Amino acid sequence: MFNRAVSRLSRKRPPSDIHDSDGSSSSSHQNPKSTAKWAASLENLLEDPEGVKRFREFLKKEFSEENVLFWLACEDFKKTQDKKQMQEKAKEIYMTFLSSKASSQVNVEGQSRLSETILEEPHPLMFQKLQDQIFNLMKYDSYSRFLKSDLFLKHKRTEEEDEDPPDAQTAAKRASRIYNT
Repeated sequence: MFNRAVSRLSRKRPPSDIHDSDGSSSSSHQNPKSTAKWAASLENLLEDPEGVKRFREFLKKEFSEENVLFWLACEDFKKTQDKKQMQEKAKEIYMTFLSSKASSQVNVEGQSRLSETILEEPHPLMFQKLQDQIFNLMKYDSYSRFLKSDLFLKHKRTEEEDEDPPDAQTAAKRASRIYNT
């Protein structure tokens, strides 16, 4: 269940990618400068599904993907309305990230972990303090390394190459050379 939610979140389109009535995207191309937006702030990176995908890829290599997965799970949890579903998600987040037996345990300061008893009466902001800790950990640690990583820089170069069309004069010169030989 959690993996499906994370998968949905990482695929979710940003609000700026709104579809027209015919089903086509109103922004027919992905913003060519998405790396510039990602570099502006971690918040921008986490709002962009492609940014999340690239950041997760980077964090996997650093063996800390659980941080962004926890953050995404908390974001999804805050949107949950149904009480029973909220209990299930709270337990899943706890068992996956916070329990001493968690498969993808996150490192939260001072072991300010929640006890299992709080899972009985969940509320949308019950993980907020822990989510903020993980966000700050990512912001001041992983994120800055991501911006210097080969993965990010390669993506940025690819964007810049795609954005810079061949110079029209250069194309004309090439055509001239081809036809005048």
